[in-house]
Amino acid sequence: MAQQERAVRTRHAVIEAAARVFAEHGYMAATVADILKIAGVTKGALYFHFDSKEALAKGVLEEQTTRRPPPQEIKLQELVDVAMSVAHRLRYDPVLRAGARLSADPIGRDHYGSAWSQWVGLLTDILTEAQQRGETLSHVVPREIAEMVVGAFNGVQMYAQLETNLQDVEHRVSLLLKSLLPSIASPGVLLRLDVAADRGARLVAEEEDLVSAGV
Repeated sequence: MAQQERAVRTRHAVIEAAARVFAEHGYMAATVADILKIAGVTKGALYFHFDSKEALAKGVLEEQTTRRPPPQEIKLQELVDVAMSVAHRLRYDPVLRAGARLSADPIGRDHYGSAWSQWVGLLTDILTEAQQRGETLSHVVPREIAEMVVGAFNGVQMYAQLETNLQDVEHRVSLLLKSLLPSIASPGVLLRLDVAADRGARLVAEEEDLVSAGV
């Protein structure tokens, strides 16, 4: 058991270190030596989990959708919560920042893929259930809307990254959702959605309180 826990901690340290390097330098300029220096592990320990820089990038991308906000009574609120919590965490979470940069790299993504398909799949599932519950307008096609939301989110995120280093990304994503949701949600559901700019911060704070309490 102790050996398994060490292996999990080592893998986590390597993923975090790789994310920091990829987020700062991009895939092509990143080196395994830089990642080793930040991770504080041996080369053998790193290669036990990831046999190449490409595998490291894939490992970072696989982590993108592992943390989801809690279920909500309204499924469309879950779509909002995914977007707003990611917007909040982008400001400080190197794994998400690396995922955004890796996914948008037109050269590197040919080697390791992209997280966009994961996000599209997640939002498609949410939208499909929302549609089954009657929360969406009749014309909604879940996958098409999911692709639109992911594409628009990434455009807003990139704009905020370049203009303000993500300082206003939550505000911009909130404005995006407020513009998109009237064309997706049924009127009764739309009025009940919390799309405030601080929604992501509140969700993350609640999650941290539960972790601190050992729940």
